[in-house]
Amino acid sequence: MKGKIKKSNIIFLLIVVLLIVPQTRQPIQVWLHKGLSYINQSTVIDSEERVKVANINWQVQNENGSVLDFKTTKGKVVFINFWATWCPPCIAEMPSLQSLYNDYSEKVVFLFVTNDNFKTVNSFKAKGNYTFDVFRPINQVPSALETASIPRTFIINKKGEIVVDESGAVNWNGEVVRQQLNELLKE
Repeated sequence: MKGKIKKSNIIFLLIVVLLIVPQTRQPIQVWLHKGLSYINQSTVIDSEERVKVANINWQVQNENGSVLDFKTTKGKVVFINFWATWCPPCIAEMPSLQSLYNDYSEKVVFLFVTNDNFKTVNSFKAKGNYTFDVFRPINQVPSALETASIPRTFIINKKGEIVVDESGAVNWNGEVVRQQLNELLKE
């Protein structure tokens, strides 16, 4: 019995050390969030509970200096992901976001929004082979899209209504999300 207790104590201590050491903490957190992303599914908000994005005077700028005025997305399906390069759940969902972007970027407006500087963002993108544009807000985010936690993802329909509002890592490349986007594109 004493031998088993010692082994379990050693294993517990090893896990604690791995979570304390910065070099191993983030990869473990990313791995855990990646697993959780398959459980956390995107759900469509009931039509009577949807919020319309009223303030469309929002502008964002990409890493090349191009400015996108949110007004130009009117009448389009918009996918907005607020994230950061240092955020484990954000990192966990990035591969699925890239895959979704690869298949829908011609039909859906994707806004990957961060407050990180572009030098850090470009390094992150290069390391992960991510090809999507990343934006930084120029002015105040519309109140309906404000968030205190990341990742936070919104899908907006052609009428400007928020139809999906998810916090935390999600597998965005799943069949559920693809069906949601296909339905919104048909509207």
